Amino acid sequence: MSEATVSGQVHLIEPTKSFGQKGFRKRTVVLEQVTGRFTNYLPLEFIADSCDMVDNLSVGDTIKVTYRLTGRKWQRDEQSEVKYFLSAEATDYELLKAGEGAAAAPDDEADFGPADESAPF
Repeated sequence: MSEATVSGQVHLIEPTKSFGQKGFRKRTVVLEQVTGRFTNYLPLEFIADSCDMVDNLSVGDTIKVTYRLTGRKWQRDEQSEVKYFLSAEATDYELLKAGEGAAAAPDDEADFGPADESAPF
């Protein structure tokens, strides 16, 4: 199956979720794309060991993601409606531009004055 790429700004990074007895892991990263009239939000799934790659990402980063489409069929029983699901499974990413708030400096803390001042009353 061929792989494709998509670029956008990281909008959301979900925590890693584990499923089942075998510990299947999945982590979703949502990319934001402003394409004119509408803003697209694209959920990309990092699976198994790929979940750990996301630890280096921050909201606001601009990235290019390599992904492959996966799909599955689901039906509760013979009489129920058949549903089809499509997922974009991320296989790798490239950081194009670090976000503005990606590395906050320690000086960003609020300044409440010297610690040894006595109360004004």
